[in-house]
Amino acid sequence: MKNIRFLLLFSILILLSLYIDVADVAQLNWAIGKYKLPQYTTQLGLDLKGGSHLVFEADMKDIASADRKDAIESARNIIERRVNFFGVSEPSVQTTQVGQTYRLLVDLPGSNNTSNAISLIGQTARLEFTELASSEAKLATDTPLFAQVTKLTGLTGKHIKRSKVEFDQTGKPAVGLEFSSEGTKMFAELTTRNVGKPIGIFVDGYPITNPPTVSQPILDGKGIITGDFSLEQAKQLSISINSGALPVSIKLVEQRSIGPSLGAEHIRKSLVAGVVGLMGVILFMLLYYGRLGLIAAVGLLLYGLVSFAIFKLFSLVLTLPGIAGFILSIGMAVDSNILIFERIKEEARKGKDIRGAVRVGFGRAIDAIKDANVTTILVALILYNPLNASWLPQFGLIRGFALTLLIGVVVSLFTGVFVTKRLLEIFYLPKEKK
Repeated sequence: MKNIRFLLLFSILILLSLYIDVADVAQLNWAIGKYKLPQYTTQLGLDLKGGSHLVFEADMKDIASADRKDAIESARNIIERRVNFFGVSEPSVQTTQVGQTYRLLVDLPGSNNTSNAISLIGQTARLEFTELASSEAKLATDTPLFAQVTKLTGLTGKHIKRSKVEFDQTGKPAVGLEFSSEGTKMFAELTTRNVGKPIGIFVDGYPITNPPTVSQPILDGKGIITGDFSLEQAKQLSISINSGALPVSIKLVEQRSIGPSLGAEHIRKSLVAGVVGLMGVILFMLLYYGRLGLIAAVGLLLYGLVSFAIFKLFSLVLTLPGIAGFILSIGMAVDSNILIFERIKEEARKGKDIRGAVRVGFGRAIDAIKDANVTTILVALILYNPLNASWLPQFGLIRGFALTLLIGVVVSLFTGVFVTKRLLEIFYLPKEKK
């Protein structure tokens, strides 16, 4: 019963991974009852698919010379966060300086909504709360720069801990705000002294909605910006608030579409190389290890299907370095099998029966497999730099390589150890006499 359950789960995993891998290419439209299974597409990076190249120039006239380098680096970090929030994966954001001119070079892989991306990148998102001249004040969205404002309150976007898209009582999109501890105190004081009066909410000097009237003090540090927003407008405002204000003003000075730097022919050659490498490894295992090699081959095929399915399922962007990381992890996967099989053969030569050889061989191989894979996982995490440490790689294609390598190693541990062991028990070991 235990073996039957494993084979059933094994078959389901293969079918599910195979569907995710080929459904979009084969145009499969499978359904379970009334539920239509979704299709997942392969996301390609700038070097494989092309995209948009944008050049922004920073206005440094109000920035001290000693602070300009830090300002442009801060702007680069904020822009990359904005682009990632927007849904463009693995952008390339670089800075350049020629004399006293500072520029930001932004490459967006496969972006088909460049105008919205440009608008989002360039926003300074200076969110400010104001006290208006009277409770009767009405502001139109084209009112320039605080024309009807009595005074600024000091409560700004820097006092907001996070924002997210919500829906108001009428079901319209809105932007929910959660203030920091300091912001909670300031917002409570602001709403307390303005009960029955409107509070202005401005972004970059322009009102984003008619000033809402405060009905009661808000003491929990949570507010909501309502207005005639579309869902996309609410989303972009939330993104801008979350990512922070740019430290310098920037303007677009160049925009052009760029083709893939490697081209379709290089993509084809890379895929052929990957398939040839996988088949070569499988052939070697079959010729050298016989029946054991067949089990390893099944594990490797499962590894390939599951890894690629994860890439598509989570919309991971594949670049050429990423493909290299994936192919490299194939070697890590077969290494586990070789260590296990060699230990089994070594124990068999010592005179142990096959069951004893498998049990002891697995035990001896696991320590070496664990050490090798844990080391590789740590290196991949350092290269990927998930916490964006400034002294580690933060941008560029190296993170794509690290991510695919990390996923490949984790999947290879599953297929190369757990799956191999269960397949050995089912198809290789003799049946135990009852």
